[in-house]
Amino acid sequence: MTYRAIPGNFINVLGIMLGIDERVRPMPAKKRFKTKYPGVFYIESAALRSGKSEKVYYIQYRRDGKLIEEKAGRQLQDDMTPARAARIRGERIEGRQPSNRDRRAADKAREQQEREAWTISRLWREYQAQKSLKGLAQDRSRFDNYLEPYFGDKEPHQIAPFDVDRLRVQMLKTKSRQTVKLTLALLRRIIRFGQRKGLCRPLPFQLELPQVNNETTEDLTAEELSRLLKVLDEDHDQDIANMMRLALFTGMRRGELLNLRWTDLDFDRGFILLRDPKGGRNQTIPMSDAARSVLEKQAGNGSDYVFPGRSGKKRADPRRSLNRIKERAGLPKDFRPLHGLRHAYASILASSGQVDLYTLQKLLTHKSPVMTQRYAHLRDEALRRASNLAGELISANAGQEVQAADLEGTSGGR
Repeated sequence: MTYRAIPGNFINVLGIMLGIDERVRPMPAKKRFKTKYPGVFYIESAALRSGKSEKVYYIQYRRDGKLIEEKAGRQLQDDMTPARAARIRGERIEGRQPSNRDRRAADKAREQQEREAWTISRLWREYQAQKSLKGLAQDRSRFDNYLEPYFGDKEPHQIAPFDVDRLRVQMLKTKSRQTVKLTLALLRRIIRFGQRKGLCRPLPFQLELPQVNNETTEDLTAEELSRLLKVLDEDHDQDIANMMRLALFTGMRRGELLNLRWTDLDFDRGFILLRDPKGGRNQTIPMSDAARSVLEKQAGNGSDYVFPGRSGKKRADPRRSLNRIKERAGLPKDFRPLHGLRHAYASILASSGQVDLYTLQKLLTHKSPVMTQRYAHLRDEALRRASNLAGELISANAGQEVQAADLEGTSGGR
């Protein structure tokens, strides 16, 4: 019976009896050649690449009373010599270098730890599994383009302030401060999600977001609004035209328009239900006469959605059609068709002076009055005009009374 034919269990038992570490693989059944260095020998073997003969060096030593026998390296591939093999043997005897088995175990443990580590990439995959995430498509783009390359293989506690600063500086070369802010805010949300779930340690520092002035109110002049309404009447895609009209007449957000179903409309009581809006809880807004007229034009489209996409399913991205209408109407390049119409709706109401900010907040479904404050200056200007008008009317009225008194005095004198 050859050595290879001996059952593995028998070899293990025999190894224990002889004091040989059973963890070491059996040596191949080839002739061993001694060297002048104790505990170092070699066998002849074919080179891995060239096929020529080369020496493969092995070392023997004891650790904790057990004999360990393992490969030191190949003559050609590893540039191994008897002297180098002897030096390796000495380091392992002294404990300055782990055995091959210990090294493999450490590598395996490290690989296992890396597989189980809650890196930013792994946290992101878990984060996406949540239900009712808003803006997931945009977040996915920010993660894939910016966060994954910089932080994907890092755990949160391994991220340093310098890493974040480097990403911020790099992004600001080509992207707006708002884009940088939203990207870093996503990183913070992912890490906080992991903390809440007990999956990871927190960042070792406070993540500061860039300050952004987003107080823009994309208003339209009377001329621009007139051109837009004319283009909407003439456009061949009346689904998109009606979507833009409803945004202008109600101030609804893009997502609220795309998610709007016929079951969300109460024509009898005159209300529109906004399901899962940006503020969180479902809310209702009044259905004005103008909005009712737009919705009635959409009736009978055969879909569950008021503004459906192909095959009656939810519309994915109307950006191309919206931009076509924007360009035909000659609106500013930075005007965002649906979001801009929401601002126009709010600006028109605020500048009328007939709507207070609390009412405007409710119409826009702002969770906090802070967001509505951006329109305060428009309302203040309307109130200022009303106040000036009152002064003019009072002055004019007072002037008429003085003139009447003069006339009476003159008449009495005669």
